[in-house]
Amino acid sequence: MTRDERAPRRPTITDIAQRAGVSISAVSYALNGQPGVSEGTRQRIVAIASEVGWRPSNAARALSGFRANAVGLVITRPARTLGVEPFFMQLIAGLEGVLSAHNSALLLQLVEDHEQAIEATRTWWAERRVDGVIVTDLWTDDVRLKDITEMGVPAVLIGKPSDPTSLASVWSDDATPVQSVVDYLVALGHRRIARVVGLPGLEHTRLRTEAFLKAARDHELTEIDVVTTDYSMEEGTRATRSLLTRKRRPTAITYDNDVMAIAGVGVALEIGLSVPDDVSIVAGEDSQLNVLVHPSLTALSRDIPNFGAHAARVLLRLIETSDAKSYQDATAHLIVRGSTSRPKPG
Repeated sequence: MTRDERAPRRPTITDIAQRAGVSISAVSYALNGQPGVSEGTRQRIVAIASEVGWRPSNAARALSGFRANAVGLVITRPARTLGVEPFFMQLIAGLEGVLSAHNSALLLQLVEDHEQAIEATRTWWAERRVDGVIVTDLWTDDVRLKDITEMGVPAVLIGKPSDPTSLASVWSDDATPVQSVVDYLVALGHRRIARVVGLPGLEHTRLRTEAFLKAARDHELTEIDVVTTDYSMEEGTRATRSLLTRKRRPTAITYDNDVMAIAGVGVALEIGLSVPDDVSIVAGEDSQLNVLVHPSLTALSRDIPNFGAHAARVLLRLIETSDAKSYQDATAHLIVRGSTSRPKPG
């Protein structure tokens, strides 16, 4: 038995036309909501289409200039990290708020690497399942941008790319907030400061680390350290334990996100240290999690839902007009809470 014999044939508008006793063009008018048939004929055709299980062809949609009324978001992160990182949930909330108001859906897919991300985007675009895409987590050498440009997919980047591109972006200053954190800690009297960063290949990780090292040089700090992780609580725990069990441990640690900073508080308590008396902790992102722990965490804060909303507006404008400018969002600012103080004398 062949595959064609096993699987039922997909119904077509020709089948519907034959059952309804009308022309193919009449079926097309009825199913696409166009004038040219009576309301009674339209209802009869729609009922037959539903009865036979007819679905529109993606290829036909593409040829007719069909709008999918959907935007794609491919996140290149393990699924487990998405569930514990407030950043993405807040970003998606901002995207959804604008998209839903414009009757546009958000199509989300999680993948493990950039090759899978490119393939997902290529499939969506070939089948016209999306009208455009949001691109997050830009890498310093990001192969996705060239492919997206060549495909002609309307796209908006979350973050500023390292190399010039024709793609629009929504971004904020990554360097200045890091500089402000180091300035603040030094003003408190800290001279041994460590930084726990996320994925080293990300462009914003590079920019923030460069800003941290420059600030350390400006303040003539000689005992600094940078530890890389994957943003997870497990990696944040590992990095903190490594730093706080050294003979000359840092008196302050900054983290790239809130999840790792909270893990850092747990490690400090585990080994008998007090926050902030023995070690000050700063989270690189703010969320409700930061005020649910004790002490509440000093953090860099920005309006992430608003950031997502700006990205959605730029993309919708790009889809409608084929012309949209990049947008610089507000710079994150430091909110001081109970997890930072002056270091102990000596």
